[in-house]
Amino acid sequence: MKYFGGCDVGSTYAKCVILDENGKMVANSTVRSKINPVQSAELALNEALNTVDGINSAQELSYLIGTGYGRNKVPFADENISEISCHAMGVHVTNPQVKAIIDIGGQDVKGIAIDEDGTVKNFAMNDKCAAGTGRFFEAMANAFEMSLPEFCKLSLNAKNTIPITAQCTVFAESEVISLVGEGKPMDEIAAGIQLAVAKRCFVMAKKAGATDSITLTGGCAKNEGLKKAIEKVLKINVVDLSIDPQLMGALGAAEYARQKGLAK
Repeated sequence: MKYFGGCDVGSTYAKCVILDENGKMVANSTVRSKINPVQSAELALNEALNTVDGINSAQELSYLIGTGYGRNKVPFADENISEISCHAMGVHVTNPQVKAIIDIGGQDVKGIAIDEDGTVKNFAMNDKCAAGTGRFFEAMANAFEMSLPEFCKLSLNAKNTIPITAQCTVFAESEVISLVGEGKPMDEIAAGIQLAVAKRCFVMAKKAGATDSITLTGGCAKNEGLKKAIEKVLKINVVDLSIDPQLMGALGAAEYARQKGLAK
């Protein structure tokens, strides 16, 4: 049996997926990124390899592709492919019916349209500001003095929404701290934060050609409050994926590695 790998080194987390020659996922890992992307890649790969019998190193994989923010620093990659292409392919092999993606990473937001074969049809990216990214949500959770998972659920039961007017992460954090200090309901403030991010995703979704449905990838796809807000703003269905949405980049890279490796 041949095995193929995909290593997605992001700004916040590094992910690795290993597929067998039939396309079945046999291992995956998600680890917090280090300052050095080489170390991040090695840590993610080794953690995944530890769960696969008979494979002890990257050299034993038939082919491996690096992707993500640190894709050029994956020392054991046969080649690298952009995370935009890999997210599209990852979603395609998970659910071929989905044709539009909002990928919310640690430092940017992307809207991606998927063609019939899993390649990228069109995309748009906001990488000029941290607002609406994973870093933004971490800052908001810190402002609420709670964990990120706790914050992501806080808005779900809010009866009203308190608008957040600041677009910048720094100013938004100051605005949130002021609202909390005034004794405003925390769940309603959180609902305002989620709605503000959803509105920023609107343009990306439209450029990705979203019409009746879309899916979310990246770590922020696990944010239930954001998903609810996006459905409200876009007025379309947000499709849940059967595989961890944070793994989509690594999965797409592994699938590209499988295709290229088997073609050799």
